[in-house]
Amino acid sequence: MAAIIIGAFVTILNQTLLNVALPKIMDNLAITPNTAQWLTTGFMLVNGVLIPLSAYLVGKFTTRQLFITAMGLFLVGTIFCAFADSFAILMAGRIIQAAGAGIMMPLMSIVVLTIFKVEERGKAMGMMGIAMIFAPAVGPTLSGWIVEHHSWHVLFYIIAPFALIALLFGLMFMKNVGQLTNPKLNLLGVVLSTLGFGGLLFGFSEAGNNGWDSATVIVSLAVGFVALVLFILKELLASKTPLLEFRVFKYNMFSLTTVINILITMAMYAGMILTPIYMQNILGLTPIKSGLALLPGAILMGIMSPVTGAIFDKIGARWLAVVGLVITAATTWEFGQLTVDTTYTHMVVIYTIRMFGMSMLMMPIQTAGMNQLPQRLNPHGSAMSQTLRTVGGALGTAWLVTVMTNKTKDVAKELVISGQVDVNDKVKMLDVTNHATVSGINHAFMYAFWLTIAALALSFFIQKTKPQKDFAAGAEATGGKAAASSNG
Repeated sequence: MAAIIIGAFVTILNQTLLNVALPKIMDNLAITPNTAQWLTTGFMLVNGVLIPLSAYLVGKFTTRQLFITAMGLFLVGTIFCAFADSFAILMAGRIIQAAGAGIMMPLMSIVVLTIFKVEERGKAMGMMGIAMIFAPAVGPTLSGWIVEHHSWHVLFYIIAPFALIALLFGLMFMKNVGQLTNPKLNLLGVVLSTLGFGGLLFGFSEAGNNGWDSATVIVSLAVGFVALVLFILKELLASKTPLLEFRVFKYNMFSLTTVINILITMAMYAGMILTPIYMQNILGLTPIKSGLALLPGAILMGIMSPVTGAIFDKIGARWLAVVGLVITAATTWEFGQLTVDTTYTHMVVIYTIRMFGMSMLMMPIQTAGMNQLPQRLNPHGSAMSQTLRTVGGALGTAWLVTVMTNKTKDVAKELVISGQVDVNDKVKMLDVTNHATVSGINHAFMYAFWLTIAALALSFFIQKTKPQKDFAAGAEATGGKAAASSNG
């Protein structure tokens, strides 16, 4: 568990470290914003392609082999990035890192589900939640401080020793869990899932940068959607060895919790993206000070994650989810009422309370759904859950940024057209821009509020479950009875 948690923490931390550092990297390597964003988009795309493959990899290779490969790749990629003196080398390092992270994330869930009994999974998933929740929240603060005082290369100097420690822990202590099924590689499934999930992720991330009417976005989403439909049909109708087992959605609690978690992920991204924009553009704060505002919430989530896991083992996920979503909805509503005069302290307090609510949600809800799956389907359930949350996060980011941008433009246009502002008066135009930006941020937060209300309504239907009968075993049993009666 120590090896898995350190490995997961460092791979997830790596994803959020680079966002704040991109302006420095652009200056240092003399690249445009469109080129620089490939450092995050490319990482996400490789993750999105590898996560659906994880069920196949878990059946084909041992836990130890996968963990050592994942951390080895991640360490090599980090070393590439640490000493990169050109965009090409940095991009290569990011892709190698992403290959390791894409194997690591689903592996972590599968190991926990395999080695812990249903009654103890909440506590184990809570420990895992420290990595999954605390790492992305603390990343921007750490990154802001480093890039303000040091070279961006230092980000990777810090990550490399952690990756090495996780690799050494794995070499010494990692044991194999579960049984190998030696599945055949479904090549057409790999191609279709790569085009499907890759196209959607790329399209959503580009929509956040260039708008929904961009030709690149439209083509990417169209290709992704068509490939994904073909992939689902192939997996359901024609595949004996599915790459992703879509029939996990036959289990009602898994389906319900997956939908709730996608809604929560989309709402969570609203706070993580829009809050720094408000603090830096409206309050005029430095990246490090805006990052520090997110730190108390990150620490609280890290502390609460094992606590909510222990509570989950005793009472289940329903009331944790209800209470957590009530807090999240209330604070998201409050974020939708910002003004140009909202204080820094108010932002820190509301964000921290929001993260307290969020700490009761992700891991307990995911565990409640996974607990319903038979052992054989844990790798498929984990891969499906991780993939859909990744796509949901990309969609949420693109959608909310677009909502904010469009509302900002509309409000600014209205104020100028109304004749209240002289476009040549720079001071007044800055004031208009600030008011319009705040209106846009508020508008996006109100959309996030309704996402949390939808999740809250669904959370009342969460039930405590135990592993159900495998549908494959059920089909075999039915077939056997039918054969027996026909022989008779």
